Amino acid sequence: MTSLDPLLDKDGVRLTVDDAVATVTLTNPAKRNAQSPALWRALTEAGRAVPGTVRVVVLRGEGKSFSAGLDRQAFAPEGFDGEPSFLDMARGPESGLDATIAEYQEAFTWWRRNDIVSIAAVQGHAIGAGFQLALACDLRIVADDVQFAMRETSLGLVPDLTGTHPLVHLVGYARALEMCATGRFVSAPEAERTGLANLVVPAGQLDAATQDLAAALLAAPRDAVTETKALLRGAISRTYEEQRAAERAAQGRRLRDLAGITD
Repeated sequence: MTSLDPLLDKDGVRLTVDDAVATVTLTNPAKRNAQSPALWRALTEAGRAVPGTVRVVVLRGEGKSFSAGLDRQAFAPEGFDGEPSFLDMARGPESGLDATIAEYQEAFTWWRRNDIVSIAAVQGHAIGAGFQLALACDLRIVADDVQFAMRETSLGLVPDLTGTHPLVHLVGYARALEMCATGRFVSAPEAERTGLANLVVPAGQLDAATQDLAAALLAAPRDAVTETKALLRGAISRTYEEQRAAERAAQGRRLRDLAGITD
């Protein structure tokens, strides 16, 4: 399936599909792809609109920055048009605030579905919510000008858009704490050295490198990649013996499938 026209194009998010590869693009370079509740709803909608034929989803941002993070208008007394301000939400019941944050988090959760492999192509600034959106993806290719930063603590907040779990597992607790508590910038060489980035390339080669990785991911049979992704994701929480059992079960499924045996 190839869609020359966007399947979705709203609130700073565009979804296009080219056969087995979907591309989600942040489309507000004038504001460095700053994020808002409307953008998060559009990202959630994009995840639901990705066709079942898609195997790889690429996330990218137009302009010089991937995403400069949360639009500061969220903290203004008036908030966004048609939206309650964050300050108004804080004054409401705790259960309502929890439900609202959970809704925002949905924009960051679908990227790790087992039926797809997601790649964030990151250039320039990826700050706060932008950093967390890059962390939401399975893989990250970054330009040599990238600047990651978790700046929530400087605003008196905590990272709450699902970024803390992958960050700790990628770089370890101590380094994750230091990055979040200081809010400092992480450059491309450090990102690659610590595992935040799978690959660093010159900015002019970012799109081509992302396309090459997508093509490589499509080379293996889909079911094998899906089973492998599920196996590796589960390894984080399993014991060694539990992982051995999971490997046996997954391989059994693959062999039966290859042999044409149905349960």
